Amino acid sequence: MEWFARKKAGDVWDETVEGPLGDIDAAERIRAICDAAAASAAGSARNDKRDSARYERAAKVAMGIAMKISDGLMRDDAVHRIVDLCMTANDLKTAQILFRAIHASWIRETVQRDHPTLAQ
Repeated sequence: MEWFARKKAGDVWDETVEGPLGDIDAAERIRAICDAAAASAAGSARNDKRDSARYERAAKVAMGIAMKISDGLMRDDAVHRIVDLCMTANDLKTAQILFRAIHASWIRETVQRDHPTLAQ
């Protein structure tokens, strides 16, 4: 009875990408990954092992994509989104490392305002 068999919906970060991404496409993909992984990050903060694994995969893929963005401001904004995801998961160590990678002063100030524990 394959008719009624549900196909498991894949995660956004597990989808293969055809060809190289431009900066705008990469930023959109990171935004989609962070939005989709927000619930898993919250579950990771509650020590849910399944959600922790999903969050870690999503964050790893998002960081890999962010490293390939050539425009500095777009990269900093993408890293800001990933930092927000890490803070939702209470992953302070990763968030601090990523915070140090942000070069634009106004984005750094925004992150510091949103997450004061990173400024220490």
